[in-house]
Amino acid sequence: MTGEPAGLARRDKPGGSPERGKHQGLKVMRWIWIDRFLEFHSGKSAKAVKNLTMAEDHLHDHFPGYPIQPAALMLEGLAQTGGILVGEANAFKEKVVLAKINWARFHREAFAGEQLTYSVEMLNLRPEGASIQGRVTAGIPGETPTLVGEAEIFFAHLDQSRSQQMFGSDNFVFSGNLMRMVEMAKAAALSEKGTAAPGEEARATS
Repeated sequence: MTGEPAGLARRDKPGGSPERGKHQGLKVMRWIWIDRFLEFHSGKSAKAVKNLTMAEDHLHDHFPGYPIQPAALMLEGLAQTGGILVGEANAFKEKVVLAKINWARFHREAFAGEQLTYSVEMLNLRPEGASIQGRVTAGIPGETPTLVGEAEIFFAHLDQSRSQQMFGSDNFVFSGNLMRMVEMAKAAALSEKGTAAPGEEARATS
């Protein structure tokens, strides 16, 4: 989640791999750093995963023969998970941007072949913004993951009148692929609730 409108320097593309831009030599990088949600509790917490594979072009360069996920991109994934949690709490009426990383700690590297899990909890939600605390764990799917990093992040709500002047009415933060991730989050929440009780199901369909 960044304060720059999506598309100024890069474009969302389904599939996510970098591609050549209009100018020779310019690569357009994907910027959705989560694959799907495992849990979503509105206004409280969320959990998402990201699979690290050699299909990610940046892992070939970071580093050749020793592919590890950059810490900055793990923070970005954590921020996207938390940003969706914050945005959904206000029905996405606010433009939510990452304003400050209060603190961050990393304990080990995350390697290609591992699965990252982003777990975030809402610390507070105010008119001016919200804070979340998050943890990143990593491991081979099926094995017990270990702690990779943790951080506390503050998100700001952009002033409506000013953001209208600067960016128009479109909510550039929750757009394109990221908005589809929001829909996946809602689907995850509904799935977690399970099938309604017989009486409730009857009322819902009546």
